[in-house]
Amino acid sequence: MKAKNAQQKYGKTRSPTLEDVAREAGLSPMTVSRALNNPHLVRATTVEKVKKAIAVTGYIPNLLAGGLASRRSKLIAVVVPQINNNMFVDTVQAISDQLAKRGYHMLLCVSGYTEDKESEIVSAILSRRPDGIVLTGIQHSPQMKRIILSSELPVVEIWDLTPTPLDMLVGFSHEKIGNKIAKYLYKKGYRKFGLIWTEDKRAVVRKKGITDTLAKNKVKPLAEATVPLPATLSLGREGLCHLLDSGNKPDAVICSSDTLAQGAIIEASHRGLRVPQDIAIMGFGDLDFSRHNVPSISTVKIDRWRIGIDAANMLADKIEGAELNDVVIDIGFELIEREST
Repeated sequence: MKAKNAQQKYGKTRSPTLEDVAREAGLSPMTVSRALNNPHLVRATTVEKVKKAIAVTGYIPNLLAGGLASRRSKLIAVVVPQINNNMFVDTVQAISDQLAKRGYHMLLCVSGYTEDKESEIVSAILSRRPDGIVLTGIQHSPQMKRIILSSELPVVEIWDLTPTPLDMLVGFSHEKIGNKIAKYLYKKGYRKFGLIWTEDKRAVVRKKGITDTLAKNKVKPLAEATVPLPATLSLGREGLCHLLDSGNKPDAVICSSDTLAQGAIIEASHRGLRVPQDIAIMGFGDLDFSRHNVPSISTVKIDRWRIGIDAANMLADKIEGAELNDVVIDIGFELIEREST
């Protein structure tokens, strides 16, 4: 009844204002404004009062108008290659959750895997005047780099590693992961390697780490199955078909993702091959299904949540004028040995 009365009061005559919210909550307009713009600086009970008053009055905060003086939109743009890739889901959710705690909102943008598309997306984003941007990876077109640098906005690159980021970075070394995988499988006694791989730039760097390390031990992969993006279970099956039908049966197959590895395991079983007795299969990403698969999938674990939390905090800290101790955070990785190898 109270909400209905308030809707009649505010909705049919005029748009509710911040002062209306303040009266409904029994707070000062300044306190309401602070709760909306910097909730982490206000007591949780006060924020809750403001939320309830907004629900009753139907007030819609005008964050753009409220941010004109400070030149803040309270929007953070997050650019990822795709949203149907489980590899990025946890990171995106962590960014969204952490930004909300800091009083910001996430604008999610999907760029695909081409530099031109990423540049086009970023140009469109900047017209919305976000307070900061999260970019996936470190390889960008020269045009996009110029756009980003000229905007003078805080930027965090994620899921990669370089000592010279555009601004800030949270990630890990794909080359070192490739080195680690190759050393691990070589030490296990495997000598005939096959690869099932996508052409994602970061995956290509991991592959180079693998092939360089194998070359040092005078080993060269027997064959490679290149599959299109996005990686799927069916492509993993097709990839293993290609390797097995090439005439040189590998004793170990390295996949650029757990999804491809799962498909390869299914195809191996379909052909009567035992994993790992007849053929070992290695993945990447430690996705949720990996440890529950039969057999469980050996893989490389990345703390996807930490990437998101650290990226969100770095951006919010820089926007708010805090001094950053480190602009590059290497979260590392962990090789997980399971049944498939």
